[in-house]
Amino acid sequence: MIEKRIAENVLAAALETGGDYSELYLEDTEQNSISMVDDKVENAQYIRRTGAGVRVLLGGRSAYAYTVDMGEAALIATARAAAAALSGAPICQVQAFSTVRACADAPQQPYSLVDNAARVALLRDGVRAARAYSAEITQVTAGYADVDQRVLIATSDGVWAEDRRPRGRVSFHAVAMQGGEAQTGSVSPGRGEGFSQFQKLDMTALGSEAARMAVTMLHAPDCPAGFVPVVIDGGFGGVILHEACVHSLEATSVAKGNSEFCGKLGQRIASEIVTAVDDGTLPGEWGSMHVDDEGMPTQRNVLIENGVLKTYLVDLVGSRLMNHPRTGSARRQGYSFAPTSRMTNTFFAPGTDDAEEMLRTMGEGLFAKAMGGGSVNPLTGEFNFAVQEGYWVKDGKIFCPVRGATLVGRGADVLMQIDRIGRDMWMSPGMCGSISGSVPTNVGQPRIRVRGITVGGKGGAL
Repeated sequence: MIEKRIAENVLAAALETGGDYSELYLEDTEQNSISMVDDKVENAQYIRRTGAGVRVLLGGRSAYAYTVDMGEAALIATARAAAAALSGAPICQVQAFSTVRACADAPQQPYSLVDNAARVALLRDGVRAARAYSAEITQVTAGYADVDQRVLIATSDGVWAEDRRPRGRVSFHAVAMQGGEAQTGSVSPGRGEGFSQFQKLDMTALGSEAARMAVTMLHAPDCPAGFVPVVIDGGFGGVILHEACVHSLEATSVAKGNSEFCGKLGQRIASEIVTAVDDGTLPGEWGSMHVDDEGMPTQRNVLIENGVLKTYLVDLVGSRLMNHPRTGSARRQGYSFAPTSRMTNTFFAPGTDDAEEMLRTMGEGLFAKAMGGGSVNPLTGEFNFAVQEGYWVKDGKIFCPVRGATLVGRGADVLMQIDRIGRDMWMSPGMCGSISGSVPTNVGQPRIRVRGITVGGKGGAL
């Protein structure tokens, strides 16, 4: 992407006004996306994005500037724009690039070699299967996206790191209607691999699953409300861990004192059966990278072990402010964002409990088979999540599907109330937004049971 000589000059320019660290980030990203509505392609788009960002630090202070011009003069001007936030004399020199991390291998079936007809064919198979599932399916939308991101991070303390990050994803969204009422179902798998990943997926089955969910919820009564036991299935059920807990463990919140978990390292914050992990090293996973966006290798971070808080997720600025080791967790959407602490692949580790026993012994409550979106306050941990597909349980047996369920509570309370964790863990991809933009993250868990959560719903007794 750039000569090392030029990178050294840019980093040196960023240090001219007294910074103690400078960093150059370069990005070259290709992206394809296709949207389809009822077997018709609505939009097909190709984007190539290139640019660079320069950051300068002095203690816990930072300044950032970026440019789309990759020429040496423009990069140096960008470095000086960031340096203008300081007004001192040079105190540091750029070190030779002694730490080199090159992880730029091409994926199997690079996206640049794939014809758009192959992309469209994936979507068409799923859309047709969803429409054929039931006459009550009135609309099916589908989406395809792939990204091949190449990055280079060079730092004044001698790091030269390159990474290549291919990712791809498909989604199917079905709408079922009857008598003026509508319900939806959706699926959206994806991995951090080349186009070959889609050969492992059955698009017909994915389309049918989205339709099944929509039709099931269409004929479901409204969910009752109350404080009841809740079993949450695996995969995207892990969004509760992601939103209601781990956002509050990011240095972005902790370093400013804006987290309910500030000052709780070494303390018990969850049930003794809970172990929670953020792992950016898992091969081919949606949230994985070889190095983070500060050039540090990603790693497996055990956040909670047997209920005890072990670490936060920490980037360079957070490390300086918190006096806490970095965890390979610095991320950004692209060159126009400075990095900060973010999640990668975050999940509850597998436990030892039987998935069916959780239902048999729960009495009356809710089985949340598929979670929807939600919101959380990192300072208090209070959350509100929609249940996309839910079932009411009576006497330990599934009684009927229910719609319109929400889960309301506080992250710290839910962690303490978990009394079962299943053996089989799986993950689901998503996009997470924060001050450094939108980044791909996986959420996951085995099936878990919570002794009690407030369930919101408009229904009465079933």
